[in-house]
Amino acid sequence: MPHLTTDDGIKLYYEEFGTGIPVIFVHEFAGDCRSYEAQVRYFSKDYRCVTFNARGYPPSDVPKDVVHYSQERARDDIRAVLDALDIDKAHIVGLSMGAFAALHFGFEYAVRARSLVVCGCGYGAAPDARAQFAAEAEAAAKHFEDRGMKEAAEAYALGPTRVQFQNKNPQGWKMFAAQLAEHSAQGAALTMRGVQKRRPSLYELVDKMKALTVPTLILTGDEDWPCLDSGLLLKRTIPIAARGVFLNTVHTINLEEPEAFNAHLAAFFEKVDAKAWPTRDPRAMTGNILGR
Repeated sequence: MPHLTTDDGIKLYYEEFGTGIPVIFVHEFAGDCRSYEAQVRYFSKDYRCVTFNARGYPPSDVPKDVVHYSQERARDDIRAVLDALDIDKAHIVGLSMGAFAALHFGFEYAVRARSLVVCGCGYGAAPDARAQFAAEAEAAAKHFEDRGMKEAAEAYALGPTRVQFQNKNPQGWKMFAAQLAEHSAQGAALTMRGVQKRRPSLYELVDKMKALTVPTLILTGDEDWPCLDSGLLLKRTIPIAARGVFLNTVHTINLEEPEAFNAHLAAFFEKVDAKAWPTRDPRAMTGNILGR
């Protein structure tokens, strides 16, 4: 199995397919590198596609101490992947937990990102939901520890932004839930405490968003309730961002609507690679409704 080593000595499992401009796919909390199978099949014809399992997700290492898990570390693990594979610059695609990591990568390492695709980003971001999210994250971590992965994963896969996937595509959801149940309970608990629970709110990052110059595509399912307002915040604030919304879709948009998801990314990559992606005209942000 191919592994790379991060700057703090953690081994990350990765997979690589195709040649061309690199695309790094960063998975969500309930996923792993297998979550992007439909994207790798589609894009590896024309791009160098790299997926990897985050720390805490076997066959990547599972550090035993929560100090090894943080939003900053998730961000820097993307950089470690680029460094280990001799990639100077790549399109960075992230879903949920991976979207937060991709966004923070853009803030810190803009020169290494050809573009950012930020999907399903916003859980726990709303200022009035911070305490609730932290409490639910801690409860989820304890469930993984106390119940074991199989039982806790079954409950997690039936969350309020997951059941629509089950209704839409029962077999696809069953595969998603089965893969989640194979994860490490310890890794899931530590990731939930170190990364999810402690990450800063998007509303605390507005100044960084305003300064972002990396072409950014924000994608959200229209029933992914925790991410709808956050998606608008990202769109309004990042001056080089566009936003797409998937109808009757929730959190795992790349699994629920793979063809539409791939089409959005393909059109975005084509424009970015042709250096044709626009920056928003400041005249569109004056605050007037009808003009002067």
